[in-house]
Parts: sequence; structure tokens; C-alpha cells
Amino acid sequence: MSHPMDLQAIAEEIKAAQDHCRTIVPLTSRFRDFSTAEAYAVAQMIHEKRLTEGAIPVGRKIGFTNPEMWSIYGVREPIWGYLYDTTVVKLTDSRFRCRIGQFAEPKIEPEIVVHFGLSPPERADIADVLASIDWIAHGIEIVQSHFPGWKFQAADTIADWGLHATLIVGKPMDINLLGVAVAGDLENFTVTLSCDGEVREKGKGSNALGNPLKAIVHLIDVIAKQPYASRLQYGELVTTGTLTAALPILPGQTWATNLDGIPMPGISVLFEK
Repeated sequence: MSHPMDLQAIAEEIKAAQDHCRTIVPLTSRFRDFSTAEAYAVAQMIHEKRLTEGAIPVGRKIGFTNPEMWSIYGVREPIWGYLYDTTVVKLTDSRFRCRIGQFAEPKIEPEIVVHFGLSPPERADIADVLASIDWIAHGIEIVQSHFPGWKFQAADTIADWGLHATLIVGKPMDINLLGVAVAGDLENFTVTLSCDGEVREKGKGSNALGNPLKAIVHLIDVIAKQPYASRLQYGELVTTGTLTAALPILPGQTWATNLDGIPMPGISVLFEK
């Protein structure tokens, strides 16, 4: 049964679920007309509330850049959401302890993170994006779902912060030290994801919409069509989407990544409650 939509009330419900680790019924199952447009409007309301609470935006996350996952989760294109100083951790070591007790059904995603030294143009191609980046890093994003069993539609995930929980950023690599073939390396490198020493998944750079840089081009294009969204600025991070399937994690597990074909160190994370 469909009910009238109160976007402000929906925003308050979603934010409460995020803040208190609650699960809720997917919005798309309650509101027949809840589209991606309404979802981004709800996400913007939550974003503005977080700003009033003191959160500092530090970048964006892109979700569902791996087309192989679209049929699993019933989505048809990538999504995006804001990152804040409260949800991004920059490592000083390749090993890290991460508490996940406050997250709803958390999963792990190995990704590529870029940092903009210059603001990219509003109409950008891969060359424009690359020229605006000052460093690139390997990262691990912990994602979560406030919809039980990870059952949702694309609009639900947009409203729910793009499923973001926290982003762990590894060692920054100066773009000038990654070589002239860095665009090709980002497409062709491989990553191995292991849990307690056992390989669980293997992925590649091209899983992020063909190339992590292409994922950013897509993000810039989407933002340009959303009048309330601020354009990407210098100083921002962008994490470009998972390179493997998102896998569930549990306290007590140690997960690690290893990258081949690009000079970036892997990351090891011990998850605690």
C-alpha cells in the first residue's frame, strides 16, 4: 500500500536509523513513487542536518560502480553520497583496528581513493580528472545496510548515505610517482581480498565502471545535474567503488588486501566489536 510522502519525516527516520544502528522497512516498499530524485533530496536534508551538528564534509563516495553487482541488489547505475571527517580514517600504518559494533550488517569493499589538488572542471573526461588529482591511495570502505538482509532498491541506498559506514584510507601515493601509465594501471591492476589468511575474493580496477577514473567522470556528470549538490572541489577525497563483491565481516576477523600491477601497499584490518 502506498502512503503520502513527507520527505522531511523520511530524512529524520533515516538519520535516526544511521545514528542508532536501527533497521527499517525499505522506503521503496512503502512509497510507490519514492524515486532517486526524492532519495537525493532526502540525502541532502540529512547532509544539512549533519553540517549543523558539526560534521565536516571531506569528500564523496561512489557506490555500485561494479555492474556485476547491479542484478544482485536491483540497481541500474552508480550512486553517490558525502564523506565526513567523522567517518574517514587516514592510516599511518598498513595495519588497523576497526570497531564495527555500531554498524548495521557491515560488509567490506576494497577500493581506490583519489584526492583532488585542483577542482576538476564541471565537464570532465579522464584526462581532466587525472590532471586534477595530486594523490591516489588504496582504501577499504565498510558499508552497511539499515534495510534488513540487504534488501532494497537504488533509491533506498541513496537515502541511506550510499550505505556508507566508514572509509579507511591507506598510504597516499603522489600522482607524479605512479608513472605516465597510471590511467592504464588503474584499469588493469588486480586486488586480492583475504580473511584470516584465506583468499575470499579477487578483483580488478576495471570493476569500477571500467576504470576508477571513469567512475569519477560519471560522478561529476551526475552532480552537475543536481542543483542542490555542490561540485567537486580541490581538497576533496573520492572513493570510487568496490573492486570485488561486498563481503560480510564479523568481529575477531582480520581482513587484508594485496594489490598487483600498481605500486600501492595493501591494508590489514582487525575488526572488533
